[in-house]
Amino acid sequence: MFPIIPANSATAASGNDEGIFGFGYIGASIAVATTNLVSNAGVVSSDVAAVGTARNGPAACEYGTDTAIFGFGIAASYTAVSNLVSNAGVVASDQAATTGTGRKDLSACSFGGDKGIFGYGSTGSYVSITNLVSNAGVVATDTVGVGTARSGLAACEYGEDKAIFGFGQTGSYASMTNLVSNIGVVASDQAATTGTAREYPAACSFGGDKGIFGFGTDGGHQSMTNLVSNAGVVSSDVAGVGTARFGLAACEYGGDKGIFGFGYDGSYVSMSNLVSNIGVVASDQAATTGTGHNYLAACSFN
Repeated sequence: MFPIIPANSATAASGNDEGIFGFGYIGASIAVATTNLVSNAGVVSSDVAAVGTARNGPAACEYGTDTAIFGFGIAASYTAVSNLVSNAGVVASDQAATTGTGRKDLSACSFGGDKGIFGYGSTGSYVSITNLVSNAGVVATDTVGVGTARSGLAACEYGEDKAIFGFGQTGSYASMTNLVSNIGVVASDQAATTGTAREYPAACSFGGDKGIFGFGTDGGHQSMTNLVSNAGVVSSDVAGVGTARFGLAACEYGGDKGIFGFGYDGSYVSMSNLVSNIGVVASDQAATTGTGHNYLAACSFN
């Protein structure tokens, strides 16, 4: 007799039970490498001592089903350094071998069940190059860019094994999106775009096969969200909940839920907002921990 496998069991087991926020900018030209773990109940820990090169504007994603990687950003200069995260949430020192063009304000997400992709960003000029991450955490050399070059965008999974890049800055605020197949191929700009054009939002998946973009700036701080269906269709704006801010990060936790955290609302903040498994964003969590900062990254693990 064959065992009965619950719906979405593979997704729930694929590295999204806990999360981690890391790196970023706390003002006064100070970048940090501290991290904050997220429990499977959505509780954010206090600061964990820094490991790796302090930098802002990195990106992060899962790989290998239960592990994660932070990569790229700007320290003294644009960098392509990366740091692996174990399935216990331990961040490793800088990987000796770095590949890809150093840049900041890019985004990353996982795809195909066990791989990841870094994409877009700024080298001082907007770029659309991508770098694939193997299921062993190895970052590939640059892949020729597809879609509009931009920075300050966000990315998340959808449909269980695919991904989407969206929004950003091209010289003006943008709302275009680019789908990523389950083998890591980035598609051209989607013709139909919805939602307020903005930069520095955050995004994560929820519910096993859907995603959400949220917050950002269009010259003013925003808190609206845009849901992503399991077919990669981005919805129009949903009224904002929580403190309007930009430069925050987001990740999954608890198998099928999400969390937005940190950012800048006129000052560097550390509040977080939980996302239910049906995509409903909660008000600011009363108890916040960790140093307020922005231009950080987040991803899930374990």
